[in-house]
Amino acid sequence: MSDPLLLDRIIKNVRLVRPHASTIDRVDLGIKDEKFVEIAPEISADRAIEVFDAQNLLGFPGVVDAHMHIGIYQPLDQDAITESKAAAMGGVTTSLNYIRTGQYYLNKGGSYKDFFPEVLALSDSNFFVDYGYHIAPISPQHIDEMEWLFEQHGVASFKIFMFYGGYGLHGLSNQQNLFLMISQEDRYDFAHFEFIMRGLARLRERYPSQQDSISLSLHCEIADILNAYTKIVQQDTSLTGLSAYSAARPPHSEGLAICIASYLAHETNCGNINLLHLSSRKAVEAALMMQSTFPHINFRREVTVGHLLLDVDAPTGKWAKVNPPIRSRADVEFLWEAVLQGQVDWIVSDHACCSAEQKANPQDPENIWLAKSGFGGTEYLLSGILSEGRKRGMSYNQMAKLLCWNPAQRFGLPQKGDIAVGYDADLVLVDPNETFVVRASDSESQQGYTPFAGMELRGRVKTTFLRGQLIYDRHQIVGPPRGRYLRRSYP
Repeated sequence: MSDPLLLDRIIKNVRLVRPHASTIDRVDLGIKDEKFVEIAPEISADRAIEVFDAQNLLGFPGVVDAHMHIGIYQPLDQDAITESKAAAMGGVTTSLNYIRTGQYYLNKGGSYKDFFPEVLALSDSNFFVDYGYHIAPISPQHIDEMEWLFEQHGVASFKIFMFYGGYGLHGLSNQQNLFLMISQEDRYDFAHFEFIMRGLARLRERYPSQQDSISLSLHCEIADILNAYTKIVQQDTSLTGLSAYSAARPPHSEGLAICIASYLAHETNCGNINLLHLSSRKAVEAALMMQSTFPHINFRREVTVGHLLLDVDAPTGKWAKVNPPIRSRADVEFLWEAVLQGQVDWIVSDHACCSAEQKANPQDPENIWLAKSGFGGTEYLLSGILSEGRKRGMSYNQMAKLLCWNPAQRFGLPQKGDIAVGYDADLVLVDPNETFVVRASDSESQQGYTPFAGMELRGRVKTTFLRGQLIYDRHQIVGPPRGRYLRRSYP
């Protein structure tokens, strides 16, 4: 008989949470060459170079935060360091980031053949978690570059910001070509969206063995509706703060955009559509209607932890400004019902670190119209869902499916999302009974505030492993940045 395999590390006494299981079993995990290679009730400690005792904590797969924005408000190389530390402290081991040309990010237009290598260079050796990118084709030339991005850099997911053609990132704007850094002849409109979809359909046809992981994500709001309602709401002094911002970007704008996007997907045979950060009852109902109308389109529906934890009466006010807006408590509860009924496919943070100095206008700091949009939250993704989901009877296994398995499968990461032999040894140890009050000062993020401030959450991340290496333990980041770029094509 051959000698038992010498393991790099054994993690003992893990209460294992798997996305497709119905029980939580105590096991030991054997890790070799960054992979899980053995899962058993008992693995002898003398078989490993290192042994870590999980002390019967819950063991989730590393969270796949499939919607983040690194480098939108801060230099990308600096943002990658601080915000991926925040991810690690929240149990996130995979960060998938939306990025585009134009203002913000690198503040550059032009070809992705020039832009994206710079993104990768700025990312290299700065992420504490594994990372990838979703890319938005902004100009017509970018549609022609989708195949190059897929073949050369493994970019398998793309994005459309439906409101960008006629509305600003933070409010009314009539200078969108300058904002997007495209020529005056180019249009970021429904026709452009159609041509993106046709480009993605061609890419899926060219690579039939990988077509399941090639997808298009959409931020669904209609600029014409936003423009009209913003003018109306700004003249109504009875509406202020988050309630005003929600009214200015009304839920039916989401619903209308979803219907238009879905018909275009049908028209172009664009088979994999991700409807991002659904924020309202009307958005979810429109998404389900479109699924019924076009059953041949493989739709996925996303919600964020912010839209599940916050409502328009949140005491943190302007700090919670985001697109699409935080909604009413009735919308929040409807989103939770959709989650519990299996009508939502994954939950994300939509993390976009916007410092306090940038978020609030110094001349008029409480003016919701002058506040910038977006906030960080990846560090509270797992704890937030644990805390609120458990109150509503959600199982740990279902949480693992929504936070880990489903996004990994959709976005072409077959080595992520589960704790099983052959998978990357990404693991999060959680104390489900420890409560804590959210304070910005406790976060690794450089944001300096959080819209979740003052919330008491039940379920705290204690330890995070990335490919078998300890990266976060008991309130401390451990070691250097070990994150790797994730190619999502396999020619």
